[in-house]
Amino acid sequence: MTRKKSTGRTEPKPASKAGARRLPIREFSRSLPMSLLRAREAVMRHFRPSLRDHGLTEQQWRILRALTSTGAIEVTELARVAFLLGPSLSRILRDLEARHLIDRKVVKADQRRVVVSISARGLRLIAAVAPSSEAIYAAMTARYGARELARLQAMLQALESCLSELRTGDDGDGEAKAS
Repeated sequence: MTRKKSTGRTEPKPASKAGARRLPIREFSRSLPMSLLRAREAVMRHFRPSLRDHGLTEQQWRILRALTSTGAIEVTELARVAFLLGPSLSRILRDLEARHLIDRKVVKADQRRVVVSISARGLRLIAAVAPSSEAIYAAMTARYGARELARLQAMLQALESCLSELRTGDDGDGEAKAS
């Protein structure tokens, strides 16, 4: 059911508690994927302005950070490490290459394979963003607590490890999916 507002647009009528359906599934706001997404958003909200100031998107930053940790890496492995779908990664890599932030090389033994690495210019950009990024981490650590943050990271790593042992229907090559 909808109702009209003075703007002339129709908006959904809010569901009343009594009218809400009871389903055999946990409350949406209490689902683990949603809790993790909300926490991620709370964290990224602090990093986005700095990334924007340096002309970067979250995904571009993720790729550059991954390349600083891995060195030269095949595109398919980079997609897995950075949790990006192939088509998204291809578009992002084109942009990063056009900005001379990465280098791409075709593998001589197999022309279908491509190896990507961060360029000297990309490393300079990482160095320029690093002080802001570390200041954000310091502020978060001061607010949340170093011990709590370390505990949270350990718990998240343990959860990832534990769940990676479960069989799923997912082929593991996608961006975050929530339910």
